[in-house]
Amino acid sequence: MGSFIIPAAIMAGLGFFFATLLAVAYRYLRVYEDPRIEQVEDMLPGSNCGACGEPGCHGFAEKIVGGEAPPSKCTVSSPDGIDMIADFLGVDAGEQEKRVARLHCAGGKSEAQQIAAYEGYSNCTAAHMVSGGGKGCPWGCLGLADCEIACTFDAIYMNDNGLPVVDIDKCTACGDCVDVCPRDIFEIIPLGHHLLVQCKALLSGDEATELCVVACDACSRCASDAAPGLVRMENNLPIVDYSAGGPAKPEATYRCPTGAIQWVAGGQFSTKKSPPEAQSEKRYQSIQV
Repeated sequence: MGSFIIPAAIMAGLGFFFATLLAVAYRYLRVYEDPRIEQVEDMLPGSNCGACGEPGCHGFAEKIVGGEAPPSKCTVSSPDGIDMIADFLGVDAGEQEKRVARLHCAGGKSEAQQIAAYEGYSNCTAAHMVSGGGKGCPWGCLGLADCEIACTFDAIYMNDNGLPVVDIDKCTACGDCVDVCPRDIFEIIPLGHHLLVQCKALLSGDEATELCVVACDACSRCASDAAPGLVRMENNLPIVDYSAGGPAKPEATYRCPTGAIQWVAGGQFSTKKSPPEAQSEKRYQSIQV
């Protein structure tokens, strides 16, 4: 009988020792967390999309409670949800310009040259690795919907021309489409940036337009017609730099011979044509993005 008592006593003693050790460690080593963080996290959408710049809603809640970020930086929350957080903490909701995903390609099935019939796995990344898929332009959208699948907010769908369309009302600027696109043709930009370059081809002149009729041919007319410093040419492509010049006006798009640069007002591409004497007929997009 005694042979069982001694081991049991030893085990009980060890359990008591480690329990005491854990209690002391918790008392002196625990990190205090403001209870409001959990409450604010519960008020957030819980999507953990990272659009706020934090890895998840908990991290963003910490920033809000700590006064390091305004509630409005959450692009997924509704206005009522943002106001609720602001009222709870007694802080200003703040203002955050809506940001959306934009596609730098207008070369769908009707515009871009197809040089082969891709029969492999229906995935943009796979097609990109296998000789670039069937599209002649090595910078253009492959149209196999990786972005649509990656978007957890149903903000992207593929149109009949084989191009992804972004619903700006649903887009939260989470950046999943940017990360998944093997051609790097998605960008998250403020909704108020109205000048959009719809081409990433690093070619010029006929070399570019032979691959895609709406490709930028590097004529640089947009840079000449824009406000000083707003548009500059780099690697045969116009770069719109809102920090360097402005204001942006639709006149910068009027003389583009291919429609590679567009003026986006709200969710619609402009359909206004430039004066007949200034340029030939342009191809315009009318899809919502």
